[in-house]
Amino acid sequence: MLDALRHQFGDPIGYALPVFLLFIGVELVALRFLDDEQAKGYHGRDTAASLSMGAVSVGVGLVFRAGALLLYVVLWEHVAPWHVPTTWWSWVALLVGVDFLFYWYHRFAHRVRLAWAAHQAHHSSEYFNLGTALRQKWNQWFEVLAWVPLPLLGFSPWTVYTAFSANLIYQFFVHTEKVDRLPRWVEAVFNTPSHHRVHHGSDPEYLDRNYAGVLIVWDRLFGTFRAERHRPTYGLTTPVGTYNVISLQFHEYGAILRDVRAAGRWRDRLGYVLGPPGWRPEHSREDGGIPHPVVHRPRGDGVDGPA
Repeated sequence: MLDALRHQFGDPIGYALPVFLLFIGVELVALRFLDDEQAKGYHGRDTAASLSMGAVSVGVGLVFRAGALLLYVVLWEHVAPWHVPTTWWSWVALLVGVDFLFYWYHRFAHRVRLAWAAHQAHHSSEYFNLGTALRQKWNQWFEVLAWVPLPLLGFSPWTVYTAFSANLIYQFFVHTEKVDRLPRWVEAVFNTPSHHRVHHGSDPEYLDRNYAGVLIVWDRLFGTFRAERHRPTYGLTTPVGTYNVISLQFHEYGAILRDVRAAGRWRDRLGYVLGPPGWRPEHSREDGGIPHPVVHRPRGDGVDGPA
């Protein structure tokens, strides 16, 4: 356990932070001197909110990860049928496994409202830049569960989070409008800025697409891929309209609580919590009830409202 914690406090994310800030500076210079009338660039208060949310997320992440390591060590030591040796091939297998699980965790976070309540903070910016990549959620509860299969398969707990950190570092660099399409083979295999711009779009044809972390092949395999056809409209389908980081992080939990309190049936209460974002009971649609305030309408949920 002490060895796992030692590796945890040597998390690659900590070493990558200065690099992130350097590349934000490079992007700012590029936006200043390279013409691109469509690029939204940066907005001072929006970027300040993103950086603040990222700073708190790093601190909160240490707590969540330390707790997760306790769970993973118990599973690895007492439940896993074998221990996978730490070799080059196990690192390759682990990186692919982390990316596969990230795809499903990310898809879950968009399709189950309770998980979306945490994740929506990352999508709340109407700007798309490297600063937006640092706009991270504070409630990281589901990530603890997302990686449970890996220690159960015998991967050492500290290697799990090291691989996840490498995945997140890669994802930082796909949050930019200054990189256009990459070579066709790269676009076919990897998540790219073009693919991830689609994911951050609130346009109806872009909702719930391109969940990939590193490999876009998961979206192609499981039917969630969408190519970039036009410059997306970034942000939530119903903008939050604030730069207050507390509101950005927690407003959707308040909306869930209001909906649950107003619901008359347990079935409806569960729907508001575990259904997709924008869900509301069929009877409220039929009797002309007040529509649910959509924050990020998934495709095909039949909710009337802004897209």
